[in-house]
Amino acid sequence: MGYQDRSIGVTADALTIKGYYFPGAVKSVPLAAIRSVRRADMTAFRGRARIWGTANPGYWANFDPARPRKTVAFLVDAGKAVKPFVTPDDPAAFEAALRDSGVDVTGSGTAPLI
Repeated sequence: MGYQDRSIGVTADALTIKGYYFPGAVKSVPLAAIRSVRRADMTAFRGRARIWGTANPGYWANFDPARPRKTVAFLVDAGKAVKPFVTPDDPAAFEAALRDSGVDVTGSGTAPLI
């Protein structure tokens, strides 16, 4: 089972994030490289107001103009200094696709300042 929305995709071997470096650019993260994914609730200062980029050097949010209307984010730890901060259109389906692919997903607390 995979997942696909306008910004994020999960296939059998990779997580793809559209608009990561620049709107239109795609980042591909091999599922085998993902150590863990943390589900977090967003607030105005913890992710919802940020449609692209970051104010926190440990995270990077892909371009998502719909983010202010969303409430759930996922922080992807792939062993790099900067962790992708993604906000799928359907958080439950995204999480299920990751779990079905063998990726550990945990949930706790609010999103970091970003």
